[in-house]
Amino acid sequence: MTDLIPAWVNGRLTPVEKLEVHRRGLRHKAVSVFVMAGGKVLIQKRAATKYHTPGLWANTCCTHPLWDETPVDCAVRRLREELGITGLFPSHRDRVEYRADVGAGLIEHELVDIFLAEATLDLKVAPNPEEVAEVRWIDIYDLAAEIGRWPERFTPWLQIYMEQHKARIFGSLVRA
Repeated sequence: MTDLIPAWVNGRLTPVEKLEVHRRGLRHKAVSVFVMAGGKVLIQKRAATKYHTPGLWANTCCTHPLWDETPVDCAVRRLREELGITGLFPSHRDRVEYRADVGAGLIEHELVDIFLAEATLDLKVAPNPEEVAEVRWIDIYDLAAEIGRWPERFTPWLQIYMEQHKARIFGSLVRA
């Protein structure tokens, strides 16, 4: 991997190679997108070839902005690259921070800009097989229930989002 992403090194935002960021557990910028159709969210199962958390279910799109890339530009780029989704306009919803072990000696310590994008259930999706094994629409409450029942099937960050930040992310779409 040669992607340089924004990470804090000795308190200073610095471009650092993506895999090195995760090996060292450096705090870094990230982007997560939730594509919604009413109360349903489009989730993806990560490809088996991903360098961490392969085969686990995650939110629609999650990634790292490149050095000097804005979060919204990153969100639009990765929706297109991972899922073939174009024509959506993600809106910034919130910013959260978390730290999680993602296996293989790698740590995600992310400051995440979270975006929501409205779509319809007939949204054209063309997953990139190097990124995504499959996709499905699921009701937000059913997703929370599945994570509670089978947490090992989901990425650590999706578990954290749904357990700790659901109301902040989904707002009026969820009951208190």
